[in-house]
Amino acid sequence: MKYAIETFDLSKKYNNDFLAVDQLNMKIDNKSIFGFLGPNGAGKTTTIKMLTCLIQPTGGTANVAGFDISKQPNEVREKIGMVPQLVSLYGDLTVRENIELCADFYGLSTDMKISRAEELMELVDIKYAENKLVKQLSGGMKQKASVVASLIHQPDILFLDEPTIGLDPTTKRVLWDLVEELNSEGRTIILCSHDMYEVELLCDKIGIINGGVLAAYDTPRGLKDTMIHEQKEIRSSETSNVIKIMDELRKESAVEDNAAYDQLKEKIERETRDLKELSVMISNLDENMTDRLKNLPEVDLLDEHDSGRIVMDIDSKDESVSKIISEIINNGGTITSISTKDPSLEDVFMSVTSKNKEEGAEDG
Repeated sequence: MKYAIETFDLSKKYNNDFLAVDQLNMKIDNKSIFGFLGPNGAGKTTTIKMLTCLIQPTGGTANVAGFDISKQPNEVREKIGMVPQLVSLYGDLTVRENIELCADFYGLSTDMKISRAEELMELVDIKYAENKLVKQLSGGMKQKASVVASLIHQPDILFLDEPTIGLDPTTKRVLWDLVEELNSEGRTIILCSHDMYEVELLCDKIGIINGGVLAAYDTPRGLKDTMIHEQKEIRSSETSNVIKIMDELRKESAVEDNAAYDQLKEKIERETRDLKELSVMISNLDENMTDRLKNLPEVDLLDEHDSGRIVMDIDSKDESVSKIISEIINNGGTITSISTKDPSLEDVFMSVTSKNKEEGAEDG
């Protein structure tokens, strides 16, 4: 099975004629970690509810684990697990009692129920609390127990809705490791989160829904590269307009200092290059090193500090950073720190959702 989930013009309109999801077409690779993002009210929750057979679509359909959500909802439910944002376990029951209750719901035999519960509690490190009431647990412990309950029937696809919200950094890391381990065992993970670092760290591909439509779909790197390309096109268009105006002014004023004019024009055109920022701290930076870096074709030197830090605009090609580092090291430079500045996934998210909102306003 190539796709764990595939939607076909999936739509949901509520009784008040509000179109929450509008002909959504999306493919999620089998055995991948997929980040499903969207601002509040964008249609994300409605989509997840349809894919997990909690509500029926009003148009189109979807295949989940090879089964049609409209025609085969029971088969879909057998193949999926769900860890909701708000833990839905019974507070007055123990961890083990909650897990076994879920196992009974799926019709597991007594032996299988016991063996799987033991295995999963060990996996997520919650065995020590198996006889504690859920209401007595911390937030992280509740999430772990919820994960065990959702996995007791060995689902092929696991939906995680804000699984680490409100958790401390250590517990977050434990759950991130668990997600990766579950995926390595062959499960498809659908991660809904507003934590962009979490999404970028874990996900193979990302879909951003806004206004009920799929506004962006790619790998985290692909989404960033698209944004860099769009920014470059905007800069290039703006620069072309500036140079056009300069040329017209040059003709009108009969500029005599052509060399100065051409130098200025070259400087402006250089701004259209596909650049990113590189900051390097060199403990033994000297004038010779600075000159060498200035002369590299990949580099536009922006700033040099007395502390030994230099900040450059460089070509965004992957090999550019390697060439600059090699140049420094091969000439005896000692690098104590290095960092690059790229668009963040949060930048992409804000750009995509705001653009979609603007287009919707224009259509209206």
